[in-house]
Amino acid sequence: MKSFFNVLLSALFCIILTGCKNETNTAPTAAVENTVQYAKGFSVQNYDGYTVVKVQNPWPKATKTYTYVLKEKNGIIPDNLKQNTIISVPIKNIVVTSTTHIPSLEMLDEVNSLVGFPHLDYISSEKVRARIEAGKVKELGNNHDLNTEVILNLQPDVIIGYGIDNNNPTLDNLQKSGLKIMLNGDWNEETPLGKAEWIKFFGALYGKQKEADELFSKIEKDYLKTIEIAKNATYTPTILAGDMFEDRWYLPKGTSWGSLFLKEAKGDYLWAATSGTGSLSLSFEAVFEKAKNADIWITSGQFSSLKEMTDRNPHYAQFTAFKNKNVYSFSGKKGKTGGILYYELAPNRPDIVLKDIVKILHPELLPSYQTFFFEKLK
Repeated sequence: MKSFFNVLLSALFCIILTGCKNETNTAPTAAVENTVQYAKGFSVQNYDGYTVVKVQNPWPKATKTYTYVLKEKNGIIPDNLKQNTIISVPIKNIVVTSTTHIPSLEMLDEVNSLVGFPHLDYISSEKVRARIEAGKVKELGNNHDLNTEVILNLQPDVIIGYGIDNNNPTLDNLQKSGLKIMLNGDWNEETPLGKAEWIKFFGALYGKQKEADELFSKIEKDYLKTIEIAKNATYTPTILAGDMFEDRWYLPKGTSWGSLFLKEAKGDYLWAATSGTGSLSLSFEAVFEKAKNADIWITSGQFSSLKEMTDRNPHYAQFTAFKNKNVYSFSGKKGKTGGILYYELAPNRPDIVLKDIVKILHPELLPSYQTFFFEKLK
């Protein structure tokens, strides 16, 4: 009889305290606070046994949030998260689709996990090029027409894709085939530190969140330190950017990633008052009228010498910055197969980019520093 009452009391306590629902594992345990500070396109929430990564802005004006659940060994996923893409971590092999993803793998010491990439010639990283030459990284064709047969044979733990809109049938088909797809929107971030912080996205995949946090913290610290150095500038040079492509001059809008570097380096970018994060498209005449007397010209990276510039367009020689040989480019640093290192590494290392630009605009503030990406054209 006593046993019966013990069971009854236990049942009553169960009903009072928990409701004794049959639906177990419906709510997540408490999350550790999201450590993403600058990036607007993703968040990372850590729970006991799993991590939730949300990507909310993979391309301009995206309306959907993409949720990915990174499951640790023996982790238990709540029922209300099981409809999302679930990826077992730490991952062992990966396919990425943008050169901007490569530096995160290198900084996290995970280049050996890369098994495939579209347009291998674009990659500049020496460590990854060595793996390509050894046949350990497969060519996957075009980003929007990936070689699905090769990818299916590789069976990567995850494919990191990106898009300019919600139309990527190749990634959709790979997902239908059972492969795991994650979207990465690093390119859509509007601030230098926001772009760089996507290393935390990769850190979560490899179980290296602490390492990713430490790497980003150093970049952040160096970037902010350089801003403080730039505040000591005693003058503000005027800046022209970009150059002609076909019959239009393309240069960054005033609130874009590129123009923010010029602002924080204490430069007077002549189109700083324009709004937007993309590029302006102007006629040669419009640019010449406004910037013919600009102190410094930072080109788009098309050219590696002043002669190359005037061979393409003799009118470039009419600008004061050209006459004074104050023209700078990042085209000089290339990988073995011609990929420009700036496009690959610069979004991940804004600390280096900013330091380069401060050196160009205010060389007296960094007397012993040698620019890494940029060089004065001869």
